[in-house]
Amino acid sequence: GIWEHSKSEGHDDYGLLVTEKARKYAIVKELEEPVNLRDGTTVLQYEARFQNGLECGGAYLKYLRPQEAGWKPKEFDNGSPYSIMFGPDICGLTNKVHFILKQKNPKSGEYVEHHLIDPPRVPSDKLSHVYTAILKPDNEISILIDGEVKKKGNFLSAQDFDPPIIPAKTIPDPNEKKPEDWDDRVRIPDPNAVKPDDWDENAPMEIEDMEAVKPEGWLDDESEEIDDPEATKPEDWDDEEDGVWEAPKIDNPKCQTAPGCGEWKRPMKRNPAFKGIWNPPLVDNPNYKGIWKPRDIPNPNYFELDKPYFDPIAAIGIEIWTMQEGILFDNILIAKDENVAQSYRDTTWKPKFVVEKEKQKAEEEAAGSDDLGGFQKKVFDVLYKFADIPFLSKYKLQILDFIEKAEKQPNLTIGVLVSIVVVILTAIFMLIFSGKKQ
Repeated sequence: GIWEHSKSEGHDDYGLLVTEKARKYAIVKELEEPVNLRDGTTVLQYEARFQNGLECGGAYLKYLRPQEAGWKPKEFDNGSPYSIMFGPDICGLTNKVHFILKQKNPKSGEYVEHHLIDPPRVPSDKLSHVYTAILKPDNEISILIDGEVKKKGNFLSAQDFDPPIIPAKTIPDPNEKKPEDWDDRVRIPDPNAVKPDDWDENAPMEIEDMEAVKPEGWLDDESEEIDDPEATKPEDWDDEEDGVWEAPKIDNPKCQTAPGCGEWKRPMKRNPAFKGIWNPPLVDNPNYKGIWKPRDIPNPNYFELDKPYFDPIAAIGIEIWTMQEGILFDNILIAKDENVAQSYRDTTWKPKFVVEKEKQKAEEEAAGSDDLGGFQKKVFDVLYKFADIPFLSKYKLQILDFIEKAEKQPNLTIGVLVSIVVVILTAIFMLIFSGKKQ
């Protein structure tokens, strides 16, 4: 793919632009000196704008380890070793602002990717947005979008990273195998059961109803369809080229008042003798030993630490694949002071965002009062926030999938709104009035 140094649409501000769709892109910038992430607070921040939308593609940054780790700037690609990957990624069911820490296990010597669990969603518009990750010395991580905290976690919490940064103390023994005589069937066919003598496996499921009688007035000699008496052979019809002409068929009008036409056949009914294939009944297995699983052994790769083992950042790279062009990157920042990042948001991002937002609002208003587009967008923005309610987290993926499908059918907005609000209010009502039962 071809990069360009280009203006952001509607601004004089320049950024790094993805110019072609369905391409892979890679570009890297070495820092003057590596940034140590182990001491104090570190803020990673940058702006991205999807000027043509983003349906399938990445817009994340990779914060690379020093070149001693085995990479060269001119050979930068998806295999270049990184410390952190951060930013938007959308395609199919994937819609998230990634945060991935790649940490070396001191016992095994292998690098493992640790993904932040339940990361925030990517804003679904064509406006400029600023993405911020704040890494604090107390192991707290915060993900902000447009300066608003969307996700908080702890690097050492098993509930916040997958796999956990601190491995499990024990693991199933990989060398242990289930014994051949281990029986984990809870119930088995009764070995003493015998098929009854009168069980006919060949009996058909249905048989003719011999008690049925042909309805009075049935027209045996009439067909259900007849040639259309009003149809005539076209003048330009050539029997040699077009074949023998046949009149089109129409429903026989005589059959409309009669109980039926044509050959009468007895209706079918369920065969009382039908029993199907015989199977012995199930009984409790006297040899059942339970579900087998290997015994746990100490994890040879287990280790403890007070804070993550961050490799220093020696370069910043963009290495993505995208189906959309028009992605603009701007104001990439690494800072040790949150106030510096806040200042950049206020002075570089916010003025652009305000202009873009006002332009979007004017376009929605110009579309006419009968157009529900602006109202629908507000509705869906609210629904996405409902999906983040903690006690609905178990159903978050289903809710988000439901909302995304509804967005593609905007005429259903009101119905979707009412349905989801009813569900949420019901859940809240039950939570309040049902004691400990959820």
